[in-house]
Amino acid sequence: MKPSPLAPPRPTKLNLVPGSVTKNYQHILALAFAVKELNENPSFLPNISLGFYILNSYNLGRMTFKATLSLLSAQQKLVPNFSCDNRQKVIAVIGGLLSEITAHMASILNIYKTPQLTHGSFSLAEDDKQRFSSIYRMVPGETYQYRGVIHLLHHFGWTWIGLLTMDNDNGNRFLQKIVPILSENSICFAFIHKLPMLTYMDEVAKLIVIQAEWYPVLMDRKTNVFYVYGEPPAIMALRLTLYLAPFILLPPLGKVWIVTSHWDFGSFSVQRIVDTESLHGALSFTVHSNQPPGFQEFLQSIRPSWAGGDGFIQNFWEQAFSCFLNPEQEGIKTICSGEEKLESLPGTMFEMHMTGHSYNVYNAVYAVAHSLHYIHTHGSKCRRLVKDRRQDVLNMQPWQLHNFLRRILFNNSAGETIQFDQDGELVTVFDVTNWVTFSNGSFARIKVGRLDPLTTPDKQLTLNDVPIVWHRSFNQVLPISVCNDPCQPGYSKTKMEGKKFCCYNCTRCSEGMISEQKDMDVCVKCPADHYPSKGHNECIPKVTSYLSYKETLGIILVLMAASFSLVTLFVLVTFLKYKDTPIVKANNRSLTYILLISLLLCFLNTLLFIGKPGEVTCLLRQTTFGIIFSVSLSSMLAKTITVVVAFVATRPGSRIRNWVGQKMAYSIVLSGSFIQILLCTVWLSTCPPFPDRDMHSLPGEIILECKEGSAIMFYSVLGYLGFLAIVSFTVAFLSRKLPDSFNEAKFITFSLLVFCSVWFSFVPTYLSSKGKSMVAVEIFSILSSSAGLLSCIFSPKCYIILLRPDMNSREQLLRKV
Repeated sequence: MKPSPLAPPRPTKLNLVPGSVTKNYQHILALAFAVKELNENPSFLPNISLGFYILNSYNLGRMTFKATLSLLSAQQKLVPNFSCDNRQKVIAVIGGLLSEITAHMASILNIYKTPQLTHGSFSLAEDDKQRFSSIYRMVPGETYQYRGVIHLLHHFGWTWIGLLTMDNDNGNRFLQKIVPILSENSICFAFIHKLPMLTYMDEVAKLIVIQAEWYPVLMDRKTNVFYVYGEPPAIMALRLTLYLAPFILLPPLGKVWIVTSHWDFGSFSVQRIVDTESLHGALSFTVHSNQPPGFQEFLQSIRPSWAGGDGFIQNFWEQAFSCFLNPEQEGIKTICSGEEKLESLPGTMFEMHMTGHSYNVYNAVYAVAHSLHYIHTHGSKCRRLVKDRRQDVLNMQPWQLHNFLRRILFNNSAGETIQFDQDGELVTVFDVTNWVTFSNGSFARIKVGRLDPLTTPDKQLTLNDVPIVWHRSFNQVLPISVCNDPCQPGYSKTKMEGKKFCCYNCTRCSEGMISEQKDMDVCVKCPADHYPSKGHNECIPKVTSYLSYKETLGIILVLMAASFSLVTLFVLVTFLKYKDTPIVKANNRSLTYILLISLLLCFLNTLLFIGKPGEVTCLLRQTTFGIIFSVSLSSMLAKTITVVVAFVATRPGSRIRNWVGQKMAYSIVLSGSFIQILLCTVWLSTCPPFPDRDMHSLPGEIILECKEGSAIMFYSVLGYLGFLAIVSFTVAFLSRKLPDSFNEAKFITFSLLVFCSVWFSFVPTYLSSKGKSMVAVEIFSILSSSAGLLSCIFSPKCYIILLRPDMNSREQLLRKV
């Protein structure tokens, strides 16, 4: 661009040739439209007209250097560092579309510090920033696109993709960057293929020869997604390859193509016959675009004679409409009328909506113009030397524009904010575009999302799946691109030796482990209050379990305890009623009452074991059981010793007579019980029992139980009961042969034999039981042992009292003495 009236191209201008991409002519028209708008705006750069030169590089380094040098030379001579025409001075350059062309231009322009605004993608390495310090990029860096592709692949669950890139240094740099990024995000590539850069049409023959070698790789049925990094020449080579495949008996491809912002659906003029079916449903991160007001009307007004200085219009028109404007040439069959409509062209040849690259050209023109306008309107503040503000702009040097371009901030005619960041990169977004093709060579762009580099990483990509159209081979079903079928819930991934990490076997989760989602790396344990389902694919909440009054087992045990308690109460009432009868008086009534009451409490004590465990019930369960049973056993021991002492005391001259009486019996009961009370007191004061939740003993259940607190104290209490029982059994066994009428020792012996049998079998049964069964075992042991004592000791006496009152007499008791 230059601050001068619109000028025709130099005599050395380079025109379109057969094989040019006619679609790129819109870039020229976008430039002309922007300059036209600015020059027609009276409030913008008054008394100054903007002009421009447009030169073709032919995508060749040699021609790019020549075109760039011609901009910096005299008007009709290629003499660098020399220019006679100060009125037509180049102040900034817009270009190029390809990274290689941009770099070639920058290598010269950077010497003169001439601002260069690139309308195509151009990636800068850290060490290149100084080398290309004069570049302003209208397309954000490729790193953002890499992130967007990763988000896109994760969104659709594609982990097995093919990589296609250009066969040049840019393609190699791309692979160096993208391969680690893919690995870090659990994505693998099935293959890497490098696309040739199709610059000349005579390279097509070579392309046909080599395509048979690599085309079968693309046909892999597992790889349904291809990520393509390629500039237009490489993409054109790919399209031509896909088109020619059927001619050498290769099947058409139905894949998902993910393409970077370099790509556009452009074709060489001779490629109009190439259909676009293979690329139907492609997704691309396209350069963001908008529609400036009046642009479509401007395009509709374009005719071959629209501007005298347009050296491209004739070749464009002839190639786009397949006709000739010069009727004097021999052999011409089709003559252009000059009234052809641009809107009638297919999208691969020309688009009526402003494309992303054209939009960048439009914004680049306005960025330079706004910088010049600021200098023009604030000349006295910006420069010190010139009197005339108009001369201030005309006499400025290109390098002086940088300070204003870096700080530029304005809204364009489409209402969008234009500004550069600290690295000279335009602050903008990418559009996620779904390309829908038609049989007539036209296509439709469907915007299905956007990639915003300025937001947080998790929100950079926004996507709407609903309008996306997939390739027809997928029948509008979401394509799958994975190395193997995903592991279903209940399975985890296992690495396959010699394969990439995306290829794996599926292994069933082990016992106690689950996987709730597909493709989980490892199975996990359920929370403590859950347990795995049979399919190992979900965690099921565990059911709380305890011996309840409402369940069958609890009801049975309650009925048993109540029945035995009533029987005991009946026996106690009977003994109280017949307390003065000889059989009641013969064996120490007080001990009998104590024994019966303790047995009654033993039966009632079992009710503490039923129901939801609480702090109070846990404290009382074992301690109450231990103390009451120690009273019962101490009472039987006292009874047995009393019988022995009473029998021995009847011998003449026996000194033991002084021991006979209630005091000895009470002393035995109290001393035997006191030791147990002491043990229980120590237990409760050190490690008392407490309510607990056992989540591991039984699958699917949370056992509400009372923890003993101290296993040593618990087994000490049981051990002391065992000691009392063995001592009582020993004494009773040794005194079993005393005269029957005075002796109930043999009944006590048998009852203690039952008692010991129950509790000796209790310990292993108790230790092998879990949950409510453990509680039921202890309750049953208490009930059965207490019932054994009750029945073996008191059933004979009740039989005599109630059914044989004739035997309840003193004479009967003294008969065998």
